[in-house]
Amino acid sequence: MRLALFEPDIPPNLGTILRLGACLGIPVHVIEPCGFPFSVQAVRRSAMDYLEHAEIHRHDSWEHFASERPAGRLVLMTTKAAIPYTEFRFAADDILLLGRESKGAPDYVHAAAEARLLIPLKLGLRSINVATAAAMVLGEALRQLDAFPHRP
Repeated sequence: MRLALFEPDIPPNLGTILRLGACLGIPVHVIEPCGFPFSVQAVRRSAMDYLEHAEIHRHDSWEHFASERPAGRLVLMTTKAAIPYTEFRFAADDILLLGRESKGAPDYVHAAAEARLLIPLKLGLRSINVATAAAMVLGEALRQLDAFPHRP
């Protein structure tokens, strides 16, 4: 299981997702360009002291990510999907992809995804925070696969 962020806009969201990945043992792929200069300083406040435990893979463009990405289905979280994430059967090698906070994912990213999922929301509301979405969907995927880290 992996998380991937397409051109993230907001440093605290990226930091929160890096912390989530570190705590759950999930690699995080960052597809640049980001909407901010990506640096330790930019994400330090939300990632806190978890950055040293995070497995971060940086890709300088969508094209590089597409050519270098690990094996597995690309599962895009999008408000334009018809399938709720709770009705999807996740696989251990899935890559959970989240779009930009400001614009989501462009058509070419949608076209590359093997699955497109949504989080059902109250009528009239657009979306939830990307870090919250990542935690919800990753949590369901890990639950289905019985893949949460085990404590000694």
